[in-house]
This record gives sequence, structure tokens and C-alpha cells, in this order.
Amino acid sequence: MTRRGGAAEGSALPRWVLAPAALGLLLFALPLLGVVSRVDWARFVPLVTSDSSRAALALSLRTATASTLLCLLLGVPMALVLARGSFPGLRALRSVVLLPLVLPPVVGGFALLSALGRNGLLGPALSAFGVTVPFTTLAVVVAQTFVSLPFLVLSLEGTLRTAGRRYESVAATLGASPSRVLFRITLPLVAPGVLSGAVLAFARALGEFGATLTFAGSLQGVTRTLPLEVYLQRETDPDAAAALSLVLVVVAVVVVVAVRGRRGAL
Repeated sequence: MTRRGGAAEGSALPRWVLAPAALGLLLFALPLLGVVSRVDWARFVPLVTSDSSRAALALSLRTATASTLLCLLLGVPMALVLARGSFPGLRALRSVVLLPLVLPPVVGGFALLSALGRNGLLGPALSAFGVTVPFTTLAVVVAQTFVSLPFLVLSLEGTLRTAGRRYESVAATLGASPSRVLFRITLPLVAPGVLSGAVLAFARALGEFGATLTFAGSLQGVTRTLPLEVYLQRETDPDAAAALSLVLVVVAVVVVVAVRGRRGAL
């Protein structure tokens, strides 16, 4: 059998693909190394434990946790409908779910403002009940949920499609109700997918910036999350911005390793 020039021995992978692949890897790695090189290690601990940094980190953790719980509450049923549902308009529904992934973050924030702002679609109705969403901590949670929900839905939908329905069919045949099948068979089977989706949603919420800034603003202790603090510190204290950026990078790396480890174990 004649092997074309450039193909690696024992593999169909052409060697020339290694060069662009290496350049792509550098495109990811160099900026991260740049962040590490900018960190003032002698002042790292004081920088990440200043009052403003601790307030931003605490707010980010609280709101990211709340938005992840909201993603689970809304996203699991959405994934079930997308994976197991069969009705007209299902493709359109999936496209709507994907929209936050491709929308510019600022546009997402403006869309939320148009829907829930004081003069938005639901603003007057919310005001009648004394509820104000924009530029509050609640707005941070809503913005983070808006951008994070697709990550959980898509991850879980893929798991549901590959999980198979044999056990569910057997349980239904034996007389189990749909709800009992869901809670006793389906959800335990896809629990790893739920966990992976929740971790991805949490990481996305923790790093959210554009929609949060547009919809919630930047008020210390109320709406100023860690990414917003990095943005502001970049103008006045680049060392603090580098230290806080490294914190976010470390969190992202931990999340990616956790998700990959979980999938690799399956």
C-alpha cells in the first residue's frame, strides 16, 4: 500500500496539521502565560484580599451559585423537552436556547434591560408589585443565568440522547408513572451530565462580564462582580487586575479539569 508523503507512520494524520495545531495552542497558552508573568507575587495575597477584591469575589461566588441553581431548575426540564420531546417548532426552540451563546454580551444585557427594565416589556408590571430588577444583585443573577443556561441545556441534552431509553421503557411497562420514571430512572442515569453542565454553567456565570455590566451596572458590594473589578482595576492598579485575573484563570482551569476528568471517567 502506497502511503502519501507527509503522513505520519502508522497514522492517517498528516504531519502538516501539527504546525497550525501548535500555533493554535500557543494562541491559548501565551495570553495565560502573559497573565502569570504580570502578577506581582510579593503583593499577590494583599492584592486579592483587599476589601474591594474580597467583596467582588464574595459577590461573584454568591451570584454564580444562585444562577447555577436557577440553571438547574430551568435547564433540566428544557433539556428533557429538547431531547425527548416531539412537536412542531422543536428546532426553533433549540435555536432560541442557543442564542445567548452567539449574542454579543452587551446585546444580551440590552435585551434583558428591554424586557425587565423600568420601561421594558415587563417593567411596569414588576414595578406594580414593587419589584425592581435592573442594577440590583438580582439583575446580576438574571444576567448570569441568561448566558449560562445554554451550557447546561446543551450538555445535558447530549447526555440524554446517548443514554438510551431501555430502562425507562421497562419501568413504564411495569406500570411506573412518567414522574416516577423521571426521578427514579432518567435523572440518576444522566446525573454525570447534570453535574458537568452545572459546573460549566457555574464557570460561565463566574466569568460573565458584558451582560452584567449592561444590565446590572457596577456598584461595589451590590453588582460589581470579580470580572468587573478586574476591568476597573486595570485602569488604576494593573497589579491588582493581574492578580485577580489569575484567580479567575485558576478557577477556570479547575473547572475544565474537573469536567474533563468526569467525562473521561465515564
